[in-house]
This record gives sequence, C-alpha cells and structure tokens, in this order.
Amino acid sequence: MSLPVEEILPQLLAALRAGPNAVLVAPPGAGKTTAVPPALIHEPWCTGQVWVLSPRRVAARAAAERMAQMLGEKAGETIGYRTRMDSRVGAKTRVVVMTEAIFVNAIAEDPELSGVSAVLFDEAHERHLDSDLGLALGLQSQEVLREDLRLLVMSATIDGARFAALMGAGVPVLESAGKAWPLDVRWLGANPAQRLDERMASAVLTAWRETDGDILAFLPGVGEIERVRERLEERLKHVPILPLHGQCEPAAQREAIRKDGEGRRRIVLATAIAETSLTLDGVSVVVDSGLSRHAQFDVAAGTSHLVTRQASRAASDQRAGRAARQQAGVAYRLWEQAGHAGRPAYDPPEIATADLAPLVLTLARIGEGDPAALCWLDEPPAPSIGGARERLQALGALDADYRTTDFGEALAKLPMDPVHGALVLHGARAGEAEQAAKLALLLQERALGGRGEDLHQRLMRWDGQSGGKPSQARKLAAGWAKRAEKLVESASDAPGGHPGIHLALAMPGHVAKRRDQSGENWISAGGRGFILDPASPLARSEWLAIGDAQGQAKGARITAAWPLDAADVELALGQRVEKRQTLRWNASEERVEARQEKKLGAITLSTGPDPDPDAEAVVDLLVEKLLADSAKHLPPALMARAGYAGLDALSPEALAADAELWLRPLLAGRRDLKLGRGKLTEALLNRLDWNERQALDRLAPKEFTSAAGTHHAIDYEGEGAPSVEVRVQALFGMDRHPMIAGTPLLLQLTSPAGRPIQATRDLPGFWRGSWADVAKDMKGRYPKHRWPERPWEEAASLKTKNAFNRQG
Repeated sequence: MSLPVEEILPQLLAALRAGPNAVLVAPPGAGKTTAVPPALIHEPWCTGQVWVLSPRRVAARAAAERMAQMLGEKAGETIGYRTRMDSRVGAKTRVVVMTEAIFVNAIAEDPELSGVSAVLFDEAHERHLDSDLGLALGLQSQEVLREDLRLLVMSATIDGARFAALMGAGVPVLESAGKAWPLDVRWLGANPAQRLDERMASAVLTAWRETDGDILAFLPGVGEIERVRERLEERLKHVPILPLHGQCEPAAQREAIRKDGEGRRRIVLATAIAETSLTLDGVSVVVDSGLSRHAQFDVAAGTSHLVTRQASRAASDQRAGRAARQQAGVAYRLWEQAGHAGRPAYDPPEIATADLAPLVLTLARIGEGDPAALCWLDEPPAPSIGGARERLQALGALDADYRTTDFGEALAKLPMDPVHGALVLHGARAGEAEQAAKLALLLQERALGGRGEDLHQRLMRWDGQSGGKPSQARKLAAGWAKRAEKLVESASDAPGGHPGIHLALAMPGHVAKRRDQSGENWISAGGRGFILDPASPLARSEWLAIGDAQGQAKGARITAAWPLDAADVELALGQRVEKRQTLRWNASEERVEARQEKKLGAITLSTGPDPDPDAEAVVDLLVEKLLADSAKHLPPALMARAGYAGLDALSPEALAADAELWLRPLLAGRRDLKLGRGKLTEALLNRLDWNERQALDRLAPKEFTSAAGTHHAIDYEGEGAPSVEVRVQALFGMDRHPMIAGTPLLLQLTSPAGRPIQATRDLPGFWRGSWADVAKDMKGRYPKHRWPERPWEEAASLKTKNAFNRQG
C-alpha cells in the first residue's frame, strides 16, 4: 500500500541533496515516520546511520517495528531502536529510532555525531524540552563540526516557516497533502456534576452502540484509565479493553497498537501517548475527554507536579485524526462545540514550563554556559535558568562560575535528571549503587513494584516480580549502577545503609518530619509543607525522604517517599544540622531571654534555654532596645536639660553613634535594662567635656535658688518649660524676673500649703497687679503668715509672722 508522503519524497530527497536542512509538514497518516527514514539510507550523502527522534518510548519502538516489518525484517536488523528500557540495534542497523532524551545524551557525549549522517526530529510540534535542546545542539554541531550533517524537522501541525527560519536561510518547507478520510465530529457536551470516569464510560458505550470499528479513548492519566476500564468491563464482558500508556509492559503496548488476533472489536484507553506517531490498526472511532496532563515545574517548591488542563485545539485535532487514519472515522468530544474556540491553540512548549536543570547541566558540560548563544525556537526563560543553576550548585554539580564540577561531570554522564543521578552517585560512593539505581528507576517508572507511596515496599515488591518489564528494569538499573561506579570512587566515609539515605543526600530539602500524631502533615527541611494520607503506612514514620509529591507549593500530596528514623537523618544530613542561638526580648520584664535550637533547614530538632549565650549578642540587643525607647530608659531630667541647652553630645543621634563607648560597658554581663538612673546619669555626664558641662549648667541650670535660699528643681519637660514650682513668700524681695538662657522662667507660685496660686513669667507685673487680690485671699486662709502690700521690698522668708519677727 502506497503512503501519501511518497508523492513528495523525490522533492525531499532533492532538497537534502542540495542542502543540509529541511522541514516536512505532513498530516497524520501520511507515513512520514515510516517512509522517510528508509528512503534516506540509499542517498549518496548517507554513509552512516539515520537517527529518528521520537517523543515517547512506545512510539519509538512501534515505528521501528513497523519499518522493519515493511522491509520483511525484525527490529534490530536494518531498522533498530533505542529506548531507556529496551534496545534493538545491530552491526548492520542503518536507521535507529530513539527517544529525544537519548539523543541529547548522545550528542553531549559526541558533539560530532560520528557515524551519523542525518537526524530526523519527528513530531516536533510537541515541543518537548529534549526536542528543542536536541535541535539547538544539532544546529550548533552542524555549524561548528559537521557541515555535512542533515537535519530534518517533521510534524503534522507545526509552523513550518518558523522552524525553517531557525534552521537557516533558504531552508525549504515541504508539505504533503496526505490522505483525507472523512471525519465526523460529534459534540457530547460537558456535565461538570458527573465524574469524569462516569462520563467517559457513558460516551464509550454510546460510541460502541452507534459505530463500528475499534475505539480509541483519550484520558488524562493512568488512574482515570483504570477507573473507566473497570466500569466498561462490567458492561462489556467479552470485549478486549486495553490500556495504553507509558507504564504498560511492552507486550501490552504492542497488543494495544495492533488489531485483535481473533478479529474482535477492541476498546483502547490511552493517555496523550497515542496522540501522534502511533497508528492503531483498526481504530475508526475516537472518544476524547478533552483533558491532558502535563508536568509543570513549581519554581517555589523546586519540584515538578502534574497539572490536568484542557487539551489544546491542536492536540484535539491530533486525537480526532486518529479515527480517520485508515478509513472514515467518528470523533466524540466531551465538551461543547461553542467552547472549542476558547481552548488554547497549542500546548505551551516545555521549555517555558519544565525544570531546566537538565538543560543547564548539559550545556555546562559541553562548555556552553550561555544558553542564549544557541538557536532556540523559544529561548529558555532567564528566571528558570537562574533557578536551575542554583539547584545544581546546591547539588554540588556547578561551581560559582556555573562550570561543571567533577560531581557535575559524573551527573551529566548518567541518562537521567540531575537529582536522580545524584541519588545513584551517592549510592555508588557508599558501595550501594545498584539499590540506589533501583530507587531512581522507581521514582521514574510509577508502575514498578505496584502502587503506594512507600518506596521501600515498592522496591521489595519489585525485587519479587518476574516477567518482562520488571526484569528489563532490573537490567537497566544494573547498567546505571555499573556506569555510576565507574564515574565515582567508593568512599569509606560515604553515608550508606539503605537507598533512603542516598535519596536524602540527593534531595536534602525534601527530608521531612511529621508534624502531628496522624501523620497527615509534614514539614520539610526546605520549608515546604506536605500532606500524606493518614492511612498510608508511611504515616507512622517520624521522618521521610520524599521522592515525589503532587500539588502546589503549599500542601503538596506525598506520592513517593522512603521512611527514615532519626539515626538515618543524622547519618545522611548531620553535617547540615545547625546549632542556632536565638535571643528574644521579653517586653513585659524588659530582659533578654536566650534559647538554643538545633535545626535541619526549616525543621527544629530541639529547643531549650541557652545557659551560655553569646555575650556580645546579648549586649547588642540590650543596646538596641534601650536606644529604641531612650525616652523611657534614659534620665528624663538630664536629657531635657541637654536638649534645652542644645548639647549635640547628648542628642539621640550622637548617643546611638557612640553607644559602643558609653553604653555597652554599662550593659556588659547583664540580661536586663535595670541599670538605675544614677549610673546612666553619670555615664551621660561623663560624655561631656569641661566646656560642655559649663554650658549645660549655664544654659540649663538644674535648680532655681529663691531669694529665701530655697532650692527648686527646674522642669525642662512639662508644658511651659522651663518652669519651677516655688512658694510665693520665697520670692519676696525680688523685683526682677528670673531668666534661663534668655527665656523667662515660668514661676508656678504656691501657697504655704503648697497649693497653686498663679503662674507668671512677669514677677514685677504680678506684684503690682494681681498680688493685692492674692494677698487678700491668703490673709484669710493663712493669717499667721506675712502678706505685705509691697512684697518686692520685703525680706524673703517662709516663716510665720511671729517666727519672722523673733528672728528680727
């Protein structure tokens, strides 16, 4: 059977003879994935292998097997594939289909791509991070090392002109018309009140009744697939209902892709894995939930979590197109037609939402510290690059200049993200590489070892499993372990004992302590809060090394963790434990309280009184508190006098600036501010030199001496200051008003009993004015005292008339 893309093959081959780059746009079912690579190996320029990059393992393996079948061979002969879990490549292999991640590692190892004649970026519209990075590195290799290297971008829905502009001037964009089978789109509408698994099961049953042919149903994740599968199996007892997702065994994936061996009608429940690349034989009906699940990096938390959102219009078109690849088809959509235009046109590229630590480490490894120096369809966001560098430095993978350390070089050579690579390397240093590699694989392959959050239990279950995928996974982990052992040297002082310790070393910020008795709430060393199902066996643990969590930065749900005890934490992270002395101000008692804490990041390990706090820090706090409320603590009378006299040496600014000299010695060895006014007054006066002391006494004298020889403190603080309270009889004989630095002293005049009479700033005027009325009143109240008509001519005395007369 001829494929539609074959019509344009001659033009494509001519374009790649004339130049190194091209873009091929071909609709689903045109045959670009299976027809183009075999055609290239016969070209004169193609003396090496053709590498085809596929976004997913399932698609890579299926494409290679389909091409091999078309040649009448088995995979591993002319056509082979390389995925993380499986590989079929032989000495005579000319076309190798591989995942994008494997290509990135390969070109980082060998930028020249020795023995490779062409790299084909299939399904480039999906804009995976490794695809964008791989293309950027391929273009760099082509420019610097390999002018003869052919690069071909292929997809069904991409903006071909944009890719062509990125790849160089004059790069041709070739389009294949494809084979257009009729497609009937039926809109079932949305019902938010109904559960997704109920709606999808109902929609699949509707499609089963109304149509013929195999059904492909798109769901966001594995959990939804299993729930819908259970519902359908209750209604369709003898119908093959097959899951298709990345966690399926390879045999189960092949079964879902091919027609039923007994000719039965099938229902395939798939994630977005079936959107592109794969052709599912016999499928003519699609049921689309309209939802997709993507990993999104949470910058605040430093981890990725899965986000379920509306599938874009482009993704919806790809899904619907699965129904019309081989014949006329029908697509059922679980949303309103009127709302379709409101969906995003495309999914955002991963480079805008993903963790860029792997990208940054790869670039640092090849000596390209500046991502902007490469050619990108969308440049990596600068904040994401900065955050990735910080995380890699925390792992010890980058130095202060963002160059790879020896540990970073080792990390970059492992085919996994930096955190999982660090886990394996820490295990290798402790002589426990294989167990650590198994744990790293468990964190990436959710189906291994069954379900549940407990990684220890999953690892034990996996060790007891036999069969294809568990055995292949063990071989893969063993390969990682051997590779890690060659990259680092074992060390006798390396913490070890079980894989959870190595996970704690790789993700120290995700070591968490239980916060309540139920085990529901946890706090991590990085300061992030987590929640756990109290029914989980992990809820009884005191500590966890969290490997994965889903949800937003606050209250993310723990989905994978290893139980730890206090000894494990001390062994793995003891060097990170900090002893902190904290000082707290007890405002009610006006004293410093010292406490000692042991902390692992944000986790408080212990706390209690500190019997021997830092004496300097205590004094610092006392000084700070005294100066912050100096009006309360410093002798008010002296401070008011100094302020009135304008002495800069006792100004708040000068006292704060020189606190080291005059205040700290007073507070040394103390925990409170109960110094006593005498000590403070003496310390402040000692700050003044002879001239300043004289100025203080002259401009703001401490006391007023009356004509009767009595002494009275002058108030420089209250209303009307400066003022003095004095018995009026003590002022007899005075006919000039007393002055303070040119300002009349406010005289608060009192009776012999100390009761207020009058206040005046003009004593002569008072004598000659209101004194007559005052004297008349006083005579009636205090007849034993003198109340002369002309007091300024009398001798001052506080004595009664008789006592005064006896004195003579």
